[in-house]
Amino acid sequence: MRVTLPRIVLVLTGALLLTYAFVVAPTTTSEGRVGAVTAATEAPRPRAPFPPAGKTFIGVMTDKGPHDFTPVDRFTAAAKHRPQVMLFSEGWASATFDRTLFDRIKDRGMMPMLGWEPWDYRLDERARQQKLTAQQIDAVRSDQPSYRLSRIAGGEFDNYVRSWADGIRSLGYPVAIRFAHEMNGYWYPWCELVNGNQPGDYVKAWRHVHDVFRAAGATNVTWVWSANVRYTDLTPAISTYYPGDDYVDWVGVTGYYGKYDFAPYLSFDEVFKKTITEIRTFSEKPMVVTETGGSDHIGRKAEWITEAFATLPRYPFIIGLIWFEVNKELDWRIVSSPAVATAFARAVAAPRYQATWSPDMLPRTKLEDR
Repeated sequence: MRVTLPRIVLVLTGALLLTYAFVVAPTTTSEGRVGAVTAATEAPRPRAPFPPAGKTFIGVMTDKGPHDFTPVDRFTAAAKHRPQVMLFSEGWASATFDRTLFDRIKDRGMMPMLGWEPWDYRLDERARQQKLTAQQIDAVRSDQPSYRLSRIAGGEFDNYVRSWADGIRSLGYPVAIRFAHEMNGYWYPWCELVNGNQPGDYVKAWRHVHDVFRAAGATNVTWVWSANVRYTDLTPAISTYYPGDDYVDWVGVTGYYGKYDFAPYLSFDEVFKKTITEIRTFSEKPMVVTETGGSDHIGRKAEWITEAFATLPRYPFIIGLIWFEVNKELDWRIVSSPAVATAFARAVAAPRYQATWSPDMLPRTKLEDR
C-alpha cells in the first residue's frame, strides 16, 4: 500500500480523536464539570445529620399508627407543625414484617420508629374488655412465659427476629427500633421483676436481638433503649438494664403529666429530671423523650405544655420528643381542647423545633457537634 498525503492525514486525525476520547474527554466537559476520571476518585458527600445540630425533632404516636393517618393529620393541623418522626407498635405474637407500614410513614416525610414488643398484646386487650382492675390487667399482661427473656436470649425466636432484620435491611433508609421499652416497670413480660425473668436477662436478650440484626446486615437501624421514669427508689437501678453504648444509639425516657395517682401538678422537671440525671450517669448517647403527654384533669394541661417546652432547652442532649396523641385511660391528645392545641402550636413554633427529615439523612448518634 502506497503512503500518500491523504492517508497520512487520515491516520493523524484518528490518533488525535483517540487521544481526546481516552485522555481529555473523561477529565472535563464542555460545561466545566469534573468528568469520569476525577469523579471516580472523589470522596462521597457526607450525609446530613438528623436532627441537625441545635435542633430537637417532634414526633407523634397514635393508636392507629400507619394504618390510618387521620389522627396524625389532626395532630399536624392542631400543632401547625409536621412531625418528623412517627412511633408505632407491633407485637411479636401477631405481627409479621410489612414494608408498606414503614413506606407510608417515610412517604409522609417522617422517620419510622418501631416500638417492637416481644409479647401477645391481645391478652391485655381482653383483660381491658373484661373491665378488670388496673392491678389485674398488669398481672395478666406481664405473665407470658412464652416470651420469657431467657427464651429470646437463647435464640428461640431467631427465625422471627431475622425475618424482620431482613425486611428492615431491604428498606434502604433509616429506621429506629425501640425494643422492649419501659423495661424497668412491672407491667410488661420483659421486665426482670415478673414472668420468671432473672437479673441480667434483659441485657442478654437485647444484645442477642441486636446481634441477629447485625449479622443480617441491617445496619440502617437506630437502636432506641427507653426506660420509664422512676417513681420510687425501691426498684433496681436503671443502669442494670442498660446493654451498653455499643448496643444503643439513642437513650430514651417515657413519662406523663397528670395521671390520676400523681400529685395535682408536676412540672416537666418533677416528672423527668431525676430519671434523666440517672441515665446520664451511665450513657452520654443522644436522648429522646420517647413518650409523653398531659391530661387536663385539673385544667393545667396547656400550662404544662408551655412550661415543658420552655424547659427542654436546658437539656441540650435531648434531640427529640414524641407526643402520645391518644385518648387512653386519660385524654393525652393536643386536640383535646383549643387552648391545649394553641399552647402546643406556640411551643413548637420555636426555631429549635424547625427541622425536616429525609431518607438520605443519617441519624445523629453523637453529641460532640451540638
